[in-house]
Amino acid sequence: MALGVKKSFFGRMKEKVEDVIFMRPSIDEDMIDDLEEVLITSDIGMETTMKITEQLRSDIKSKRITDPEGVKAQIRSIVEQLIDKGDAQKLSDETPLIILMIGVNGVGKTTSIAKIAHKCQKQGKTVLLAAADTFRAAAAEQLQVWGERLDVGVIRHREGADPSAVIFDAIHAAKARGIDVLICDTAGRLHNKKNLMTELEKMYKVIEREWPEAARETLLVLDAATGKNAVSQAKEFGDIAPLTGIVLTKLDGTAKGGIVITIADEFDLPVKFIGVGEGMEDLKEFDAAEFAGGLFE
Repeated sequence: MALGVKKSFFGRMKEKVEDVIFMRPSIDEDMIDDLEEVLITSDIGMETTMKITEQLRSDIKSKRITDPEGVKAQIRSIVEQLIDKGDAQKLSDETPLIILMIGVNGVGKTTSIAKIAHKCQKQGKTVLLAAADTFRAAAAEQLQVWGERLDVGVIRHREGADPSAVIFDAIHAAKARGIDVLICDTAGRLHNKKNLMTELEKMYKVIEREWPEAARETLLVLDAATGKNAVSQAKEFGDIAPLTGIVLTKLDGTAKGGIVITIADEFDLPVKFIGVGEGMEDLKEFDAAEFAGGLFE
């Protein structure tokens, strides 16, 4: 099944779409209305749903689509075009690379860091982790545990230390050790956006000053199971950080995977990875064609 995602999301949405298309006597406005309801209840936002169905109406007319299979294929094509961000979906291959990971507590940020580190190691790259989420109790300890499991170094300070100081030390350690990829855990305290914005701005200034030649990625980790709340987080974090992509966790066991489509469309952000399980190999590179195919084929 597409990208390793279980039937929980793909199967249910596919069945609902097919029920609407194949159980109606004709391809008409009532069918489109029912499709809109299916898409919205799959956590595809209203604006994105309207965009999909308006395009579908136009395509049915212009392409003279008269059979249910043709309708299903056209929806797949429309969705694929919405979520396909081309090369931006891939994590940068440049080295040295600094990856800033942001996201609220509980979304799977720390395990996503470990899984990305593991992927980089499999590509033959050296990795260093920076525990710059210094305000969450035990955040550095959790990262240290993953570092030991992966045999990856972790740069950390005491709890409550200046996150930018951790980044500073991590950059100098990475340069001294000839590290390819530096992955930085950062805080995600949306309840105090001003402090978070100031914190991130300081980090970017340190990176620009200390390692300007390094490529950069800023990845927002979202929990698919939170549905529309994840969309709200994408908007709020997007307002305070120059995001380059999304890591969507916990897509297994949820029927809320439609947020992939909403985020890619509303925020023009590439989904770079999706988490489909707990194992090290269960963070998959996102493939738009495969994802759309899993929804409708």
